[in-house]
Amino acid sequence: MPKRVLVTAAARECPHGVAVAARCERLGLDVVELSGNRLTGLKTDDPRESYRLAKSTLFVHVAPPAARRPQPIPPSADWRIDLARGCPAHCQYCYLAGSLPGPPVTRAYANLDEILAEVPTHEDRGTVTSASAERAHEGTTFEASCYTDPLGIEHLTGSLSATIEFFGARERSALRFTTKFDDVEPLLGLAHNGRTRARFSVNARAVAMGFEGGTAPIPARLGALRRMAQAGYPVGLTIAPIMPVPDWRDQYEDLLGAVAAATDGVPGLDLTVELITHRFTETSKQVLLDWYPATKLEMAEEQRSVKRTKFGSRKHVYPAPVMRDLRQFFEREIAERLPGARLLYFT
Repeated sequence: MPKRVLVTAAARECPHGVAVAARCERLGLDVVELSGNRLTGLKTDDPRESYRLAKSTLFVHVAPPAARRPQPIPPSADWRIDLARGCPAHCQYCYLAGSLPGPPVTRAYANLDEILAEVPTHEDRGTVTSASAERAHEGTTFEASCYTDPLGIEHLTGSLSATIEFFGARERSALRFTTKFDDVEPLLGLAHNGRTRARFSVNARAVAMGFEGGTAPIPARLGALRRMAQAGYPVGLTIAPIMPVPDWRDQYEDLLGAVAAATDGVPGLDLTVELITHRFTETSKQVLLDWYPATKLEMAEEQRSVKRTKFGSRKHVYPAPVMRDLRQFFEREIAERLPGARLLYFT
């Protein structure tokens, strides 16, 4: 729950923006109507104070045209659509660090209808499912979790439910989202028609307990995965970020065993797995150290290999022998423990 909700003047002209403000008021939150459309007052000389102010604020505003336009997002999906930007969780490896400017405030978009109106213009286009003979039956895929965890703020916005029902009425496209939360009850009865894949981000015990503050425990996430699967949703695991922590093989074996137990007996189970190893940039490392100065997260550049992104920036990834060891382990264990699951990619 945010300590305050700031709603811009333009957001109050959007039906969805009005609905978000009303939801927050019903929850007893401090809803402030801004006279303009700018967010100010979050930057201070102390990065920790700026972080605290931002993480306790929900900013409801109108997404500009650039944010409404779907962008390619391989290997996850054909396109990215943003219902919001920013996340209420406190993950010490946060991949949004350095990729979104300014303090990490959660921004909910009020013009949801304009965002969804872009979907039909991008159907049957893309380089992931749209271009794959093996996955073409999924339709054109749209990822809603690139810059936020939509379930973590669903009780405030209702945006995820509206988007699920929007895709439930479509035949040539499908929605995907990833979450570290477990409050899926509002989603269970929606007319999703199997057009939304609900993926749950899970990890080894040491990673989840040591670095994922403010999120649901892993057993709760797996319970939510089971409930979504029983409600007919295609489901998935996003095992990320994978880290070779001490005893990592035992811990990830335990995790996959827990997944097998959570999905046992679910009729018509449609389960996918995505594997993403830990990586960081110089910029994200510095931002994370400002936010979490006492973190024990390993970010030793001398222990990593450098990978150039398509934009020319540098990512610090695990060396090739470590990546090979991790990949071979997960491919073997998933095939053995979750034989009905489809492994989509390892990166």
